[in-house]
Amino acid sequence: MEVVLGALPSLIPKLGELLADEYNLQKEVKGGIRFLHDELESMMGALEHISKVPADQLPSGDKIWARNVRELSYDIEDNIDTFMVQVKGHQLAKKHGKFIDKMLGFLMLPKIRRKIAIDIRDIKSRVVEVHDRRCRYEVNYSVDKPVKVDPLALVAMVRYKNPTELVGIEESRDKVIKIMIEDNEATKEQKKIVSIVGFGGLGKTTLANAVYEKLKAQFDCSAFVSVSQTPDIYRLFRGMFSQLSNKDSTASIDVIIDELRGFLQEKRYLVIIDDIWEISNWDMIRCALPDNSVEYRIITTTRIFKVAEEIGGPYKLKPLSLENSRILMYARIFGKEDKDKCPDEQLEEVSNRILKKCDGVPLAIITIASLLVSKGRNKLDWYDVCNSIGTGLQKDNTIENMRKVLSLSYYDMPAHLRSCLLYLSMFPEDYNIRKDRLIWLWIAEGFIQPKNEEKGLFGQGENYFNELINRSMIQPMYDTCRSKVVACRVHDMVLDLIYSISSEENFVTIQNNMDESSFASKKVRRISLQNYKAIHGKPKATSSKEHHVRSIFVFRSASDYIPTALQNFSILRVLLLEGCHLSQGYSLKSLGNLIHLRYLGLRDTNIDQLPEEIGNLQFLQMLDVHASRRIPSLPSSIVWLTQLMCLHINKSTRVPEGIRSLIALEELSGLCISIKGKMLEELAHLTELKVLDLEIMTEDFSDLLLLLESDSESDDGIEKSVVECLNKFQKIQNLKISIKNRESNLDGWVINAPENLSTLKLKDYCWFAMLPAWLKVNPSLLVSLSVLEIRVRGLQQEDLEILGRLPALHYLKLCVDHKHQGIIHGRFVVGACSFPCLVRCRLWGFGGPVVFEQGAMPRLVNLRFEFPVKWTREIIGSFDLGLGNLPSLQELSIIFPSGGAREQDLEEAKAAMRHAIKIHPNHPTIWFW
Repeated sequence: MEVVLGALPSLIPKLGELLADEYNLQKEVKGGIRFLHDELESMMGALEHISKVPADQLPSGDKIWARNVRELSYDIEDNIDTFMVQVKGHQLAKKHGKFIDKMLGFLMLPKIRRKIAIDIRDIKSRVVEVHDRRCRYEVNYSVDKPVKVDPLALVAMVRYKNPTELVGIEESRDKVIKIMIEDNEATKEQKKIVSIVGFGGLGKTTLANAVYEKLKAQFDCSAFVSVSQTPDIYRLFRGMFSQLSNKDSTASIDVIIDELRGFLQEKRYLVIIDDIWEISNWDMIRCALPDNSVEYRIITTTRIFKVAEEIGGPYKLKPLSLENSRILMYARIFGKEDKDKCPDEQLEEVSNRILKKCDGVPLAIITIASLLVSKGRNKLDWYDVCNSIGTGLQKDNTIENMRKVLSLSYYDMPAHLRSCLLYLSMFPEDYNIRKDRLIWLWIAEGFIQPKNEEKGLFGQGENYFNELINRSMIQPMYDTCRSKVVACRVHDMVLDLIYSISSEENFVTIQNNMDESSFASKKVRRISLQNYKAIHGKPKATSSKEHHVRSIFVFRSASDYIPTALQNFSILRVLLLEGCHLSQGYSLKSLGNLIHLRYLGLRDTNIDQLPEEIGNLQFLQMLDVHASRRIPSLPSSIVWLTQLMCLHINKSTRVPEGIRSLIALEELSGLCISIKGKMLEELAHLTELKVLDLEIMTEDFSDLLLLLESDSESDDGIEKSVVECLNKFQKIQNLKISIKNRESNLDGWVINAPENLSTLKLKDYCWFAMLPAWLKVNPSLLVSLSVLEIRVRGLQQEDLEILGRLPALHYLKLCVDHKHQGIIHGRFVVGACSFPCLVRCRLWGFGGPVVFEQGAMPRLVNLRFEFPVKWTREIIGSFDLGLGNLPSLQELSIIFPSGGAREQDLEEAKAAMRHAIKIHPNHPTIWFW
């Protein structure tokens, strides 16, 4: 599915589908389709060989033939899709349309079938011509024998490590910190501002992040923002303000700068400004960061030494030493950390040659190491890789040879991964790309074809995403609560490569500070409006370009250039307007004409309604209107979208009755329903759900009064309805449920496939009487459960021990309420080896002290708990909770319940906690509440 394959991977299955009886095609047409199917399959086999050869190694004849086949495949799929959509549309009219619409449908179907018959004959002749041309000019697609990838070797891939843990970073980190904190009046400015300088791939961002993680706890507030070569200044300032103040702002840049200066006036702040290219950008940012605050530190990174000098405090980053280079490469290949000797003697010489060519550049080492993993321990394959790299990353050819390294890794990837990677060129530089959204986009584009029904398209997409991480082509971003990858970024050097390949193959057209005439001569398939500054005013797409466009991305900084006549993009499959504030006069009614649309992204736009015509989008798979809070309700026609797999809405947006028909839904978030009505019953029909974020509440104040006056029998009925609904979700993996304004017992809920569960959050008034049986039976079965937020009426020591055996748990919020069973006070012990992966922990309402033994929670970083001072004194006789036994602890928050304890005991407890933190090796930050 690499870009050179065009639409062939998704087109060939569709040709097979056309032979089904529902399309009622003539025998002659079916014969033509079978011919096309077989011929295009053969062509795809040839193209798969070509796709593995770097473009600069292909003869021009091969390039021309491959381009013709690719463009032909797009045109064929456009015709086939148009026919399929028309047939499906008339089938829908039979179910939902009026009598006249049905009759028109019966009259139109023969005309539609005649049209496809003509199209098939035309397509067949074009395919024959392309085939004959290849034979006439003797195109040879096996010019350069590609290196084969052993699929079994993928199992041995080493996972991408946290950037702050990369080899050799500690020494540079400590040097930068020393420069920043040294007390010398002569270098006063340098200690406040340090600018890390070096070429791409050397590790500037990694170093800045390592310093940031080490120092941020010492400041009142902190932020890490990226500028990039074509910066979105508004997004930059908004992000900086959000990180520093923990508030969002939609004001203008001038207002945000004033708010920033005012907020930071009395604060100690730390700010990292990554990837500055122009001194003018630095000057603008510097205006927002006041000099006269209590104390501040600023770190910048840049590739340009002159920029670093003008900013001040330049720190020139050096390449890794040969010893550290070895450690980094061997850790990636063999999983041996802190080892600078090759564990396989026959590979030692070739690995030394490779390292010499990488010249201490971390990105080059990591990328090549990830490639070598797929080669196993075959010495000849390693020498092939070594000989392909070039002369080394030295002197003036650094960028050229770095590109050679990345290109080598790119062409070694399977074809489907290359398409997925090239698609990232749709996003701007330094953009945080959410994993889930990216996978749904891949699905909409047809890059993921069904292979494993049990895993599903999204599951296959997750595998692709993880493979790109393992091959070091994308950089993972983690959710700190779950230690789970939730997004990615693309390194500038990788992005430069895929921009170049994408442009050469006409995969993506970027409208970014350029005149539209630069690409008006070619068929445009995908458009990305990133930071558009029109040379000749607002761009106007030609009818030719509109007809072939499959995807449109518009980012906030280019909001003014959203195409107004969307209906002209007749084969559009993806429309992403996330973050664009659409003008009040902008109409979405034309969306109903985009009958090929698979993905519609309207998150965080200011639209106030979706048109009823959205029901025409029979192929729509993903609809995202989250954070578009002005939409009061979804149109009733939404229930016609039977292929919808993912729906993101707001809790303030109501859904119509009839959602039971959305039987393909796998992901539903932001749903808020009333306790009355039949919505729970309808929801129970969506048995394919894997992700559900649900809030159940009373509809208005009068309903709340009725609930408060209701008897237990009606309460039991409501609880039964909730439990019955939850028990239908046999495929659930991620569940967040909140029930407002009433106590709800969920003891009857049983998870039959606990091994699939990854996130469970039961919020507000959702309770279990005790730890549920499915959790107690065998905690080791819950191999995917990483987030658990649960409330129980009563908890025993053995229950805590059961939770401690959950193998993948990273976040735990455990609330206990003994008031219904009488107050029970006792000591709870978190024993050695308990909670091996836990990173964040919240413990409320235990009614007694929680003590941590040596070896408990070895990875715990953040701990919040309720400290019952009175009962701690009475039960254990001191305030030593064993906090020193938590080796990774960085942040501690303690809540002291009101009442019960004497003021003297309270102060003694606080002093004991401060002392525990003081003698802790990490000196964690502590807060009292």
